[in-house]
Amino acid sequence: MRVTWVQPEDLVGHELRQAREEGKDVDGIEDRWLAAGGAPAPPRGASPDPVAPELRRLALDLLDELDAVPRPWADREPEGLDEILALCSPAPAVPPDGSLGDRVTAAWLGRAAGCVLGKPVEGLPREGIRAIAEGTGNWPVRRWFTAEGLAPEVSERWPWNRASRPTSLAESISGVPEDDDLNFTFLGLLLLERAGTSFDSLDVAKLWLDYQPPGRIFTAERVAARNLLEAYLPPETATRRNPFREWIGARLRVDAYGWAAAGDAVAAARMAWTDARVSHTANGVYAAMFMAAAHAHSLTGAAAAECADAGRSVVPPASRLGEALATARDLADGRDWEAVVDGLYEAVGDLHWVHAINNTALTAAALYAFDGDFSGAICAAVQGGWDTDTNGAAVGSLLGATVGTAGIEDRWTAPLEGRFATSLPGLDGIGVDELVRRTLAVVAAPAHA
Repeated sequence: MRVTWVQPEDLVGHELRQAREEGKDVDGIEDRWLAAGGAPAPPRGASPDPVAPELRRLALDLLDELDAVPRPWADREPEGLDEILALCSPAPAVPPDGSLGDRVTAAWLGRAAGCVLGKPVEGLPREGIRAIAEGTGNWPVRRWFTAEGLAPEVSERWPWNRASRPTSLAESISGVPEDDDLNFTFLGLLLLERAGTSFDSLDVAKLWLDYQPPGRIFTAERVAARNLLEAYLPPETATRRNPFREWIGARLRVDAYGWAAAGDAVAAARMAWTDARVSHTANGVYAAMFMAAAHAHSLTGAAAAECADAGRSVVPPASRLGEALATARDLADGRDWEAVVDGLYEAVGDLHWVHAINNTALTAAALYAFDGDFSGAICAAVQGGWDTDTNGAAVGSLLGATVGTAGIEDRWTAPLEGRFATSLPGLDGIGVDELVRRTLAVVAAPAHA
């Protein structure tokens, strides 16, 4: 068995790419790796065959050597919370409005709907998503994906996410299926109930060890869990032999922090930073801060575009994510959606399909372009490609909160049946009503949750 995302010989290729994205000069290290018989990063989570012991030992040595290379852009992409916020102009706190219960309900339902919409086509390129949607009369995307009526040759050319198809197509949805995007939202709520809003990174790590099966987490989170089991603690869990530290994982964990901070971008960003540094650095952390601040403002009656602005307010503007978010804002100004996505792919399309920067820019663009339009926003986010279920979930949560339950059509919520599947202990089958009740308890008394 080849366990994905942790084989040393696979991590080297990913780390070389990540290091270059951070502006590091790693040509010499790459030459030594390739000369010894090493390979670039595999296209999937693990290469198919093990390597000789001496090459694996070299991989471990090179990973440590790469970890020690200084980040040349550290001044504009700092790690400390105070240093990050010193480069920003955070949005002022705004109190939540009188529709808090309805907004939280709509956020949970919207997150679930957007996630399920994106699950069947996760990992497919835009061309494949369009071929599947066009083959069933669903382009531009405007409803659940279906296999009914799709020509076999389309599925053969663009294999679907087979693990999701039995639970996430129009003909098969019955409740909300398990997904890491939802599991981590549950964990955020559990953390606030256990430790309150003043939790630290060790509280996050302990919760993972108590609740999270390692086979249900991926990329940076799986590496961080491995580091924890080897007795390394945060923030070293994020930096040690972890080439996925700027990928999307931390961003999908923060909805509950935004809700608990209800209207306070800085408080939400602080919680997101504390959580994210268990597994991520720099732009991977900023993406989590962006999302948490946006979620905080979604409970105030603010429009989706204002939520995106609140998110941008806690991201260093000269960082790579800050620049990508500015590009997203400019592109979304009155253009056709496919042209917006074309522009994003031109600007940041060379990044991995689960990287934080490109996916967060796409999410922001959807918030700007589909302000007040829940259906349009989740469909646009999913048809934009990259990490479709994560982006659909984020946009669905934010748009749901801003439009309320009345702004989400029944066709998105009825098949979900108000219940969630999960492998997290004690939560399988949990209903949306209980989730909302527990969320509101955290919002009402965050310091004593």
